[in-house]
Amino acid sequence: MVFQACGIGIVDRVAELTDVDRAAALLMSGGHTCVLCRGDETLTSDEHGPAPLVDWLSAGVDLAGFSAADRVVGRAAALLYVTGGVVAVHAVLASEPASVVLAAHGIGFSAEQTVPAILNRSRTGSCPMEAAVAGTHDPKLAVPLLRAAIESMRKAR
Repeated sequence: MVFQACGIGIVDRVAELTDVDRAAALLMSGGHTCVLCRGDETLTSDEHGPAPLVDWLSAGVDLAGFSAADRVVGRAAALLYVTGGVVAVHAVLASEPASVVLAAHGIGFSAEQTVPAILNRSRTGSCPMEAAVAGTHDPKLAVPLLRAAIESMRKAR
């Protein structure tokens, strides 16, 4: 991934990048939590966790052929990327189970840091989104499971 070349910042060279590199550049420069690129199309979100993916998939947004850059990719997000038909994912932080899911489905993957598991925000246990999909290997089941978990968390606020 090219972040700086010959003194020219990445934002100046966005047109020359692959979709996954462009998504990563926009993630780093735009303050977003999730960026998907497919040609001239760009989707961005500032929401945390897999919520933007669940919302896009639930709304029927066609993610097939997009490349993604995401701040955190756990197994839950990986299952959603598979469901959506995303072709490549770059993560700032990813879990080992996420890399296994993406590799098993032929999705290009890179991460700046890989950890054994994604923890909750207080770092006292598993991320609730990871727990929501712990019992399934079917990517299509991830959307309803995660939608229910997200709705429950939103109501609790």
